[in-house]
Amino acid sequence: MGSMIAIEDQSYIVSGLDSWRVWPSDEIFEPRLQRWLGVERFQLPPADEPSSGDGIRTRRFPEWYSCGDCGSLREFRDFDSSTGTAKCDTCEKTLTPSRFVIACENGHLDDFPYFAWLHKKNAAGSADTSGGHRLSLESSGQTASLRSIVIKCSCGVRPASLEGAFDKGAMPDLGIKCRAKRPWLGRGAAETSCDAAPRTLQRGASAAWFGITRSALAIPPWSETLQQRLNRAYPALRRRVERGDREEDLLEDIEADSTLTDNGRFTPEAILAAVRRRMELLDSAPLPDPDETLIFESASTLRREEYAQLYDGTGTVSREENFECVRAGDDLIPLPFGIKRSMLVKRLREVRALESFTRVTMPDPVGGDTRRAAMAGTPPKWLPAIEVSGEGVFLAVDEERLQTWERREGPRDRARQIRLRHTANLRERAEKARPSKPTGEITSPVTPRYVFLHTLAHVLINEWSLDCGYPAAALRERLYVDKDMAGILIYTATSDSAGSLGGVVAQGEHRALHTSLEAALARTEWCSQDPPCMEAEAAGIDSLNLAACYACVLLPETSCETNNVFLDRAMLIGTPDDPLTGFFNEAH
Repeated sequence: MGSMIAIEDQSYIVSGLDSWRVWPSDEIFEPRLQRWLGVERFQLPPADEPSSGDGIRTRRFPEWYSCGDCGSLREFRDFDSSTGTAKCDTCEKTLTPSRFVIACENGHLDDFPYFAWLHKKNAAGSADTSGGHRLSLESSGQTASLRSIVIKCSCGVRPASLEGAFDKGAMPDLGIKCRAKRPWLGRGAAETSCDAAPRTLQRGASAAWFGITRSALAIPPWSETLQQRLNRAYPALRRRVERGDREEDLLEDIEADSTLTDNGRFTPEAILAAVRRRMELLDSAPLPDPDETLIFESASTLRREEYAQLYDGTGTVSREENFECVRAGDDLIPLPFGIKRSMLVKRLREVRALESFTRVTMPDPVGGDTRRAAMAGTPPKWLPAIEVSGEGVFLAVDEERLQTWERREGPRDRARQIRLRHTANLRERAEKARPSKPTGEITSPVTPRYVFLHTLAHVLINEWSLDCGYPAAALRERLYVDKDMAGILIYTATSDSAGSLGGVVAQGEHRALHTSLEAALARTEWCSQDPPCMEAEAAGIDSLNLAACYACVLLPETSCETNNVFLDRAMLIGTPDDPLTGFFNEAH
């Protein structure tokens, strides 16, 4: 919700969650992630027929339209267009929604203030207001620049082009403030105030909506068949256990529910024990600490639980379970240098939930960004989510060798360059959000270990996309990085046919891993953009990369956890001046 979509020649905004019509059959459960995000359940986005008017609802936005023939510029409702049409009431030509909107970093969105833009730019000029104010929009078509788009008013004020409207200070310089509007929640849903400066955006610009997603893998015990069957009935059973219902009554009611018992496959006693086990696990699980020091999601509690399961693997699992992880079987062939363990994840299930969204600037990957736009008029009890089933390979790096490498000056210096720039970005954003609070305590968590593992995941995805026949966008990284964690999971990331070709698991076998890692490192040693790429002192979004570009390391954005930042291939193969900056150069 909150994103703008084009349907034929019209523009709409997806309404808030409180207007969606969702169905119990579309519920998704992932208890760990539900507790982490503080919701009761997840829902698949509904897919009703458009003519039903149910499912995901939309509202018309922007509300300002123009006529390409007569140039009239006004709100859509003022055109008196008949229901189901978008025609000019003067010339009967099709109306065009405004190409421009304004938004702020707090997620607010509003129509471009054409009237204010024109008249504030000409505040010192004279105008005859006897004829009222009727705006028109004209484009000479001579150039594609904003100078060719001119606004006029019937009051006689001097016309003004849109040149300069996209400048960062264009709106504040004219005294135009954010009105804190939230059109996805309907009229009258604006917040009381907003101190952020509005920015002009193209209606279809990527900066108009940045989703904030959270994900989790289904791991034991949650991936076990009995726990999966318990999902729908758990809330009611928990309430009965908490209020002290007699155990005999509970067991009797459970036995009568053939869906729970699977027609006798599970005993009532086992089901009740599973309920109590889930209660204990959920109640003892830690919740996010809003005051916690900034960390990457790769070091969160959810990731730590997954890391332990991926590292140790599973025993024999039934067909219905959706997590199976075993060690690669090539015991006669040693693992490549620096790799401690290779695990074949033959089955996995990931749930990805949309937690919130923001606009103008991307949310920071370390969670230091507190901007969160409202998903509904009141805090929702559920969030939209999807689930992806697939396969993957988990690699754990040799901790002892990694610690030795981390102490070298080369990796430390290169990571320090990225960390300093990231710290400056974090502090700048914090100052905007909380001007009265000191920002000196804010420090980026970027380490040589993180940059190394992140870059390693990228080069392996690029290599495996060639070996397995997958497009790189169909593979995804999942990082497990902290002082005592060093692992990466590369897995199929799409629910369409490109995510079900098979073959990724085979890349985790020792022999195949030797071949693919050597080939990946060989490609990484040379980039078609060298020497500028390797010698770059800053690259990427907000200058948060070093030696990394689309010719060597970067991936499609859907494959990367941090939007292609915190990357440096020198961490893998070294630099011409200092080969030992590269972790894998020790092998030669």
